[in-house]
Amino acid sequence: MKLARDVGFEVVQAPTTPDQKEAEEIKKAADSANIRIDSVMNMDHWKYPLSSSDSAVVEKSLAGMRTSLHNAKLWGSGAVLLVPAVVNAQTSYRDAWSRSQTQIRKLLPLAEELKIVIAIEEVWNKFLLSPLEMSKYISEFQSPWIQAWFDVGNVMFYGYPQDWIRTLGKSIVKVHLKDFKRKKDGYEWVNLGDGDVDWEAVREAFREIGYSGSAICELNGGNEAYLRDVSRRLDRLVLGKA
Repeated sequence: MKLARDVGFEVVQAPTTPDQKEAEEIKKAADSANIRIDSVMNMDHWKYPLSSSDSAVVEKSLAGMRTSLHNAKLWGSGAVLLVPAVVNAQTSYRDAWSRSQTQIRKLLPLAEELKIVIAIEEVWNKFLLSPLEMSKYISEFQSPWIQAWFDVGNVMFYGYPQDWIRTLGKSIVKVHLKDFKRKKDGYEWVNLGDGDVDWEAVREAFREIGYSGSAICELNGGNEAYLRDVSRRLDRLVLGKA
């Protein structure tokens, strides 16, 4: 926490923990470093998707989200990231949509009580493959406690982040930053500015929708020199600082 603050970051994202003592220690570490835990990464949504046909799997996912929401309240965070569903050979796209919405609605009373946003993220889960779909999925909840978590790098595989930003608009409450480089034999994740993301276009799109929230760099960890370089890249590419 202290290192992140020392190299220039103002907020961090923390993973869910069911251990209350550990949760208290995380809060103490953030407070001591004068850094804010801006959001929580729910850790159960991939292994236990809300779209599963197995009720035991779904209940584990719901329990993980409830823990995440309580972590967020303790840490003073504004949102919990949720991957809403996974489409696979056992779960159709239609079922993923309806099942996940049904389960997320069960979480809404707690989210509203704690005043924590459930932020839906687009990932490589064969679900919400366009900004129009994601916008429709979120709007159907008709709730201020269900919004969008936008990842700039993830959508490079099947679209353009600036297009997604403009389409999702005001529903974006949190942002992940990473860079994506296309290769003849596939792709690779690279440091900010070393890939194919058009950062000028991304910056302009965020400006157009009036986004003024946080941005979390979802990159590999590293030493102080590496983190200082990431911080400088963030300032230059996203904030437009020289």
